[in-house]
Amino acid sequence: MPKQKIVIGILANAGGVGKTTLAVHLAYELCKRGQTVGLIDLDPQRALDVFCGLPSAEIENSIVRVFSKDFDGNWPLVSAWSNPDIEVCQGHPQMAQVANDLVIRRRGEYVLADRLKNYPLRHDVIILDCPATIGIICENAIAASTGLLVPIQLEMKSVSGVADLVQWLIGIADDLMLDPHPPILGLIPSLYDNSRAIHRQYLQQLPEVAEQLRVKLYPQIRDSSEFKNASANGLPLQKYRPAHPAGKDFKTIADDIVTLVRKGKL
Repeated sequence: MPKQKIVIGILANAGGVGKTTLAVHLAYELCKRGQTVGLIDLDPQRALDVFCGLPSAEIENSIVRVFSKDFDGNWPLVSAWSNPDIEVCQGHPQMAQVANDLVIRRRGEYVLADRLKNYPLRHDVIILDCPATIGIICENAIAASTGLLVPIQLEMKSVSGVADLVQWLIGIADDLMLDPHPPILGLIPSLYDNSRAIHRQYLQQLPEVAEQLRVKLYPQIRDSSEFKNASANGLPLQKYRPAHPAGKDFKTIADDIVTLVRKGKL
């Protein structure tokens, strides 16, 4: 019996918290460890195109095709950074309309899960970069995922809202009768600036929050202008500035996912 694919959904209830930064750098870090990775852009903003240095995809060569009723199993994939072991299914603004259509579609919340089951990708790990607003596309991601990651910006809105988001994730898994529930693999403090007192304060509070939620807390991912410079060049920081210390911030998460891949379960 083939091993279960590892599908990681990256979700947050606000924009600008570093979801795409996490997706891209985690993908690159996993590839360095010998894993093949598929990146699926579910966000109509299609930030993955910028981060991966890809031209915008036409609608028929985007994730919209995967959600179409007549999808034939031919996933529209392109290599990122000329690396055949990291492939991207690009996003498209039309996903906003797809979301509206899914509401009245039979098994609308399970389309992505059905596609991955009926037309499996070859990759060891599949990473879902989700929209910033919770809704039926995020529900698709939850239904398709074998594990979830939640980046948190160290601002009052994100920190105070994390418990509500975790409860929403659990509630959706209940509503969709997922068995098993995709576990929340961890909370990830993102865009951390050690020079800001408010960031240091919130970071000190997060261990207690994570303990109350019974969720792992990963080390923080720092805020660095080099992330912006790297994405402007369509590259992950590890490739753009290999010696930059921020590139190591994804190591612990990648190590955990590789362990899950090797165990063949989640």
